[in-house]
Amino acid sequence: MSVAHSEKIAFQGADGSSRLDARLDLPAVRPLAYALFAHCFTCTSNVLAASRIAEGLVRHGIAVLRFDFTGLGASEGEFANTTFSSNVGDLAAAADWLRRKHEAPALLVGHSLGGAAVLAAAKQVPEARAICTIAAPAEPSHIARLFAPAVPEIEARGEAEVLLAGRPFRIKKAFLEDIEGHRLAADIATLGRPLLIFHAPGDTIVGIDNASRIFGAAKHPKSFVSLADADHLLGRREDAIYVADVLAAWAARYLELPAAAAVPKTPVDAVVVAEAGTGKFAQVVSVRGRHILAADEPVSAGGDDTGPGPYDYLLAGLGACTAMTVRMYADRKGLPLERVSVTLRHGKVHAEDCADCETKQGMLDRIDREVTLQGPLDDAAKAKLLEIAEKCPVHRTLHSEVWITTTLKG
Repeated sequence: MSVAHSEKIAFQGADGSSRLDARLDLPAVRPLAYALFAHCFTCTSNVLAASRIAEGLVRHGIAVLRFDFTGLGASEGEFANTTFSSNVGDLAAAADWLRRKHEAPALLVGHSLGGAAVLAAAKQVPEARAICTIAAPAEPSHIARLFAPAVPEIEARGEAEVLLAGRPFRIKKAFLEDIEGHRLAADIATLGRPLLIFHAPGDTIVGIDNASRIFGAAKHPKSFVSLADADHLLGRREDAIYVADVLAAWAARYLELPAAAAVPKTPVDAVVVAEAGTGKFAQVVSVRGRHILAADEPVSAGGDDTGPGPYDYLLAGLGACTAMTVRMYADRKGLPLERVSVTLRHGKVHAEDCADCETKQGMLDRIDREVTLQGPLDDAAKAKLLEIAEKCPVHRTLHSEVWITTTLKG
């Protein structure tokens, strides 16, 4: 199941000059809370663990902001000039962006070194009510083990190129000095918020003893979840989904989330609509179990306008069917149709104003449909395509007798 909506955004990093590339994953309905996700060392926000965990949290109604640290992915800046401290600063900048544009993150999640950064940055995000680490080192200096053979050269020359996850990175002495200067034990002991620790016993990159040290330093409430035979990067989809589901269930207690309907399970041949629980009229629409949409009424009708209204979807269905039918015919006949678009409006009119309608009293539903055809089409081709538009299956359904049955389930 895909994220209902994902927005690409950017904000200023900790250095004030580099723009950081980010993505805000949003549920189909108004978010119950916002989470901030920090990825692993030299990874990007699109690493599988980050994208899959974000997808899982979104399914539970939690919006997720994930971003590329300075010098990584599409973010500006030089990776070689970054340090653990600058990563912590980037996290604080991300939290500040959420605070200004939406609301401060209630949940902080960090994977690997991102987990260590979350523990260090938590004091700068007082609104965060719960913290989670995944395969995190107990101290940032642990990361130096990944390029241990190059440490003598870095200390002697001031920098060295190292190979990490098959890619070359420049590591400077300032980075080594910075991670050696950070001690997380005090930060962990003074978190003052619930902490959830995920770690795999067989993690060969960051050993399980790191989870033990983090757990030992933390005050209650604290929880540990073993990831069985998962790898460090959560390469298997089921591992990331498990983390997201457990995390969402655990966080709900501490975030005091309002009750909300889960995304309904949907047969592959059906559409299921269920109340979202986040507004008077808000609905979650699941189509064939693959596509998650939102439905609502506009504010003028007493809703929160978190999604299109029922008649909006009716018009969308008719418009999509019209465009598809026209395209199918044009391609079959080899007509030079470059693009088709359909504009629709719905309203109520007096029946007496419709000379061709059987109903002569009261009000009628009226749909105005405008078809725009682009391409070197002659008048005859345009007329034929407009005729074909009238034959789209949804159009025919709206004009035919429809048999709707309603039964009570459960």
